[in-house]
Amino acid sequence: MFMFHWPWLGLLIPLPFIVRYLFPPCRKASSLLVPEIYFPGLPRLKQAFSKAMPRSKLKDHLFFAILSLLWLFLVLAVMRPQLVDQFTEVQNEGYDLMLAVDISGSMKALDFSTRSKTISRLDVTKDVVGKFVHDRKGDRVGLILFGENAYLQVPLTLDTLSISQMLQNAVVGMAGDGTAIGDAIGLAVRNLRDRPEGSRVIILLTDGVDTASSIPPIEAAKLAKQYGIRIYTIGIGKKGLVPYPTEWGNIVMAEVPMDEQLLKEIASLTKGDYFRATDQQALEAIYTKINNLERTKANVRTYLIRKPLYPYPLAAAVVLLLILCVLPLVRRFSYGG
Repeated sequence: MFMFHWPWLGLLIPLPFIVRYLFPPCRKASSLLVPEIYFPGLPRLKQAFSKAMPRSKLKDHLFFAILSLLWLFLVLAVMRPQLVDQFTEVQNEGYDLMLAVDISGSMKALDFSTRSKTISRLDVTKDVVGKFVHDRKGDRVGLILFGENAYLQVPLTLDTLSISQMLQNAVVGMAGDGTAIGDAIGLAVRNLRDRPEGSRVIILLTDGVDTASSIPPIEAAKLAKQYGIRIYTIGIGKKGLVPYPTEWGNIVMAEVPMDEQLLKEIASLTKGDYFRATDQQALEAIYTKINNLERTKANVRTYLIRKPLYPYPLAAAVVLLLILCVLPLVRRFSYGG
């Protein structure tokens, strides 16, 4: 689509014609101001230059025409003509989901291992979250990784691929060996509180014992409730003794506790739900719950791809300016001939 960025500057186009009309060229000077000298051979002088007079008048009109075109092209260049691609309005309808994933030291427990493959809790979490994020078309998803401290890895975005990649790069213990569930919830609330109501959701994945939070998890959950944010908690891991790798490389059987009561209370307080992630059924249950929520519309954005065209009228104006510079030389040579 062709358009001008500053179309109102087109009001300057008739300016030369207005000036010419209001201030016409003066052909005769007043005899009171300019003294006259009588030349006895004036009739012969007029006869000698009678053929040149029409040519001079014609050149005056040509000069004014070129000057007018020069002005026209300069104004067109200042108006900034441009080709604009079709308006593309993006209005996504979906949820605002903040994923808070535990990467504390206890997440390296190997209770999901098979006879042929060693699988840690974090590996299961990556698999669950990866599949979950893959189907979140139109939803705005963010990622928080937490251990002893909570960090915002990816703010709310429609680019779910970046969420999966950042999570796949996560390593157990990179945020510390402790578990700061309350801090993770608080950070998620801070990033969701300004979003539209009705679709703000936190999904907390952890093996479930808070050991390092500066804000108690229940207090953080109350803050989420205050902003109308629902929290769905997922407990990662099995009960009882589980295989656990030690610092020396061997594997021992140990009990890694999970505070299920805390996770259930957090979910209940915010009208969410608690799930135990021992298989894919937990993920399917989350899908069902979230899809029953009311979707909200994101802000409407209009994207314009502009191709400026001002160099073309500007180049035409430069050519006309060169012609005006050359005209006096042409006139001199024509008289000399």
